[in-house]
Amino acid sequence: MYKLTAAHRTLPFETMVRVTNLTNGKTTTVRITDRGPFVENRVIDLSLAAAREIDLVGPGTAPVRLEVLGAVDPTAGFFTVQVGAFRDHGNAERLRDRLNVSYSPIFIQQYDSPDGLLYRVRVGKIAGDEAARQFSEQLRGREGFSPFVVRLDDTP
Repeated sequence: MYKLTAAHRTLPFETMVRVTNLTNGKTTTVRITDRGPFVENRVIDLSLAAAREIDLVGPGTAPVRLEVLGAVDPTAGFFTVQVGAFRDHGNAERLRDRLNVSYSPIFIQQYDSPDGLLYRVRVGKIAGDEAARQFSEQLRGREGFSPFVVRLDDTP
């Protein structure tokens, strides 16, 4: 919260990213240390310290530009697609069982959120960001989900 860190769904942990607030032109450099955001249409969640540096604490959101610093290929590695998150473990298990007929692997990941325990249902182990995005769109079309892609390595 008080360090220059951020959460991003697909960038590898420890990636350094320059974030520019396009509303005011202010920039900060952050290290990716967590997964998220889990709100549709958000690209990155900044720590309080980083949000202060680019004047985002009041408004909460703004259009931003991200620049990956260093020799990191953000599209390489393994990804999965999150299709649901439930407070009730039984609901997560029912979704997993329903999808298990057509997809593999499917797993439930427990997450201790600030609002309480959640059970995330994730589908697939897909090599490469673009293939994962295509699979996500297939799940959207076939199953009616609002899925999103998450990097599979060391996901908290």
